[in-house]
Amino acid sequence: MDFLDALAKRARTIDAALDRYLPPENADPQVIHAAMRYSVFAGGKRIRPALTLAAADAVGGNPEHVLPAACAIELIHTYSLIHDDLPAMDNDDLRRGKPTNHKVFGEDIAILAGDALFTHALHLLVLGGRETGPDPVLLLTVVEEVTQACGSSGLIGGQVMDLLAEGKPVSEEDLVRIHRAKTGALFRVGVRAGAILSGAGLEQLASLTTYAENFGLAFQITDDILDVTGDEAKIGKLVGSDARNRKSTYATLFGIGEARAKADRACSDALAALDELGREADFLRHAVQFVAAREY
Repeated sequence: MDFLDALAKRARTIDAALDRYLPPENADPQVIHAAMRYSVFAGGKRIRPALTLAAADAVGGNPEHVLPAACAIELIHTYSLIHDDLPAMDNDDLRRGKPTNHKVFGEDIAILAGDALFTHALHLLVLGGRETGPDPVLLLTVVEEVTQACGSSGLIGGQVMDLLAEGKPVSEEDLVRIHRAKTGALFRVGVRAGAILSGAGLEQLASLTTYAENFGLAFQITDDILDVTGDEAKIGKLVGSDARNRKSTYATLFGIGEARAKADRACSDALAALDELGREADFLRHAVQFVAAREY
């Protein structure tokens, strides 16, 4: 499999769906819809929603049936980036090589654009149930898991812990807790959503959950490394943001060499979790290899 080609193909499918699902830019009030679309279509890799589709494939489901849920995951991810970039958070001026949302639309509209993307994501989860007709219990399970993954014990909680840890010594245990919530929770629920809506068995779901948890950890570690060693032209933002914000990361806590070793172990564990799944899970396997070697 040419993973980058396969990812680009899934990204085109996701982008087309996002364009359909989002309100048009000229809908009133125009500024909020322009701000939402600005960040959603700023050039993301679409790795999270692609994994949702791939999880459906891995358990014999139809990826088209989980497309609304995959798009919901991407909208939530985009909302989190808009808020992360705000002056009160990471205070970043660039995202994916473009001015951050608040630099273009102002802090007030950026905050509201993030809020709107999150609420629209929940709308898409329900819309997906209407379009594809999954078991209502499965749909409610996914809605419950998504909202929990984004709340004070998930994404938002991880962001809070990250803020509170700035300028303070952090243990590896604390660092894992921060990243499992801030980054890992969305990878985990994205993969689980695709599997659950496709009728995954308990053993399949357990394997995919272990995969997603280790994938998310490897992704975050490589992100930490790229913030130190990355090429700004490739990663689309200024490097050194973590150091400027006095954040403890895998790179600062362990050094680049040991951080890479930890990322490699997480990648190995992710691949091992897929041992009982067939070739239908190959996209997930190649995604791990992409993370291990990624430069952006």
